[in-house]
Amino acid sequence: MTDNDSYSRATTRPGRVAVVGAGSWGTALAVHCARAGHDVTLWGRDAERMAAMLAAGENAVYLPEVAFPAALEPTSDAQRALADATIVVSAVPSRYTRTMWETLAPKLGGKVHLVSATKGIEEGSGLRMSEVLEQTVAGVASISSISGPSFARELAEGHPTAVTLGCADLDAARDVQEAFSAGPLRVYRNQDLIGVEMGGALKNVIAIAAGIVDGIGFGSNTQAALISRGLKEVTTLAVACGARSATLMGLAGLGDLVLTCTGPLSRNRGVGVEIGRGRTLDEVTDSMQMVAEGVVTTRSSLELAGRLAVEMPIAESVRAVLYDGLDPRAGIEQLLTRALVEEWES
Repeated sequence: MTDNDSYSRATTRPGRVAVVGAGSWGTALAVHCARAGHDVTLWGRDAERMAAMLAAGENAVYLPEVAFPAALEPTSDAQRALADATIVVSAVPSRYTRTMWETLAPKLGGKVHLVSATKGIEEGSGLRMSEVLEQTVAGVASISSISGPSFARELAEGHPTAVTLGCADLDAARDVQEAFSAGPLRVYRNQDLIGVEMGGALKNVIAIAAGIVDGIGFGSNTQAALISRGLKEVTTLAVACGARSATLMGLAGLGDLVLTCTGPLSRNRGVGVEIGRGRTLDEVTDSMQMVAEGVVTTRSSLELAGRLAVEMPIAESVRAVLYDGLDPRAGIEQLLTRALVEEWES
């Protein structure tokens, strides 16, 4: 699709949007918002790289060959990026979210809608990204989370995409929903912020497992079983945290799980594939430019599950393979030989 074709349904309420984090997803959201009629700043802390983006008119490292609209300005100047923004999107990897916003929070001008686009759980605290933002940023109009089956490149190329905006404040959710819903992107709203965030974070762990299965060479039977049982694990932990189970049957749960477990653009699945083929975690991650959130979320989710007495056998096997040197085939064998239970028991 061309920009004109796919963005004929542009927003009637243009405003200023700031995106913090110039990786692939942050860049795709910035491009989308600019095409939708907003003035957009895309902030990254690496001044040299942001200057290169400004000169080239694209993010050649993380989203090459996607031209920046005229309304998109990449910058490393945080004050310039955040000034006068009505919506600020946080697309920073989970391990950096707290420290980044401790630095950036004083630069926020006035009350803004702060939207987390990061799918992770903070290691050590077990906090969701919206909870991290609540602890580091004061005085904003709302905090929400956008999640769902959405590869950055496909959105940037104009493929129809649907996501969910989790936000307890329905009025704020409508404002953000209307601002983002344009062209190929349709945004739904959901007051179950916990479920939206937990689904987005936990599916990455299951996607690593799905990749391991592919890397070993197992077939469709194995994948279908893994995705189904993975959905059960994701739902059980999310509900224990206060989510509604129905949320995990929607875009931020099942939809994102299927995409990330099966799609060729999935970073987390890609990590698993290489592990299944015999490479070590260090070898795989050292060769990657982008962050695979599931690598950290595997540990942080299990820390959280331990506190809540929730069993997550697939996640446990993934952790043992990634961090304890367990052979991937032995991890599958562990799952197959567990005690026999009813389907919706652990």
